[in-house]
Amino acid sequence: MFTHDPTRPHDASLAALRADLAGLAIATDREGPWRSGAFNRLAEHGLLAGFIASEDGGTGATEPALLEALTAVASACLTTALVLTQWASACRLLATGPVDLRDGLLPRLARGEETATVGIAQLTTSRRHIGSPALRAIRRGTSWWLEGTCPWVTGADSSDSIVTGAVAADGTPRFFIIPTSAAGLTIGSPMPMLALSGSRTSSVVFDGVEPRAEIVPSSASPTRAGGLATSALAIGSTRASIALIAHEAAARPALEPVATSFRHEADELAARLGCLAGPDIPDSAARDSLRTAANSLVVRAAQAALTATKGAGFIAGHPAERGVRESMLFLVWSCPQQVAAAVICDLAHLDAPA
Repeated sequence: MFTHDPTRPHDASLAALRADLAGLAIATDREGPWRSGAFNRLAEHGLLAGFIASEDGGTGATEPALLEALTAVASACLTTALVLTQWASACRLLATGPVDLRDGLLPRLARGEETATVGIAQLTTSRRHIGSPALRAIRRGTSWWLEGTCPWVTGADSSDSIVTGAVAADGTPRFFIIPTSAAGLTIGSPMPMLALSGSRTSSVVFDGVEPRAEIVPSSASPTRAGGLATSALAIGSTRASIALIAHEAAARPALEPVATSFRHEADELAARLGCLAGPDIPDSAARDSLRTAANSLVVRAAQAALTATKGAGFIAGHPAERGVRESMLFLVWSCPQQVAAAVICDLAHLDAPA
């Protein structure tokens, strides 16, 4: 997908991938992208390789190109897009690891021969209100041992490895890769969720687990909440809702201005996303402003699509009802406190706190 130009995905390849994922979306929603074959399609079309540098066995696409591809994937299947973001976060952390670890894992991950996921919510947004760290890194001699819980791990039961973060005794976060077959690791059953249960998200308990290796991430690694990928997925999901409205507008022309208005708003946010993408971490205020706007748009567009499809859209399994449920993800997933506060105040018709 990026072999000829790392600065943008190949149009025909991306369109073919979208078609494949859309055709598998119902099975993916039920079984997950690993079992439906959707994740294999990401590898076959060369998208996985784009997230990994050429020196590590990938094709090294640029950040704007990857965000464009993520948006397109989300417009076809949000479950697959969510899983892809977790895989990509794991790969980005692994890329800062020891050379032997990178050489042994990243080329295989780029080809889809191994799978990995990430579990760092306990360091960013989840369970930070409790008094002690949810997952602790304990030093014993020259080795690290992990004790505690990762509350949210997407595809833990379908991945070969988990990249996670734990807090050491001095309060600093440490990052590790752990095989899912490691002794002392217990993967909970996938949680039944309002939507995207196909992501097979579960909690993972660590009872004296020795990691395969420690990873020392760079400042550009995805260890914070509210990154640009979440906004890309919201824009992609919005475009799926717009497509439903446009389809209804073919028989009801009064809906065409509605589709056009949403389309213009989505395009504007996509342009803002492209401007923020780059090698440097974007300004947090600009990033949060985009995320807040994307959250609002994806929820409104999904509700408009449900309204446009009338009773048919209210039946379980219809893309409109699924879109409404899936839009709720953005209110809770990797949502910084500033963004959550802005959303809640908007719902209550209050001014957001400064």
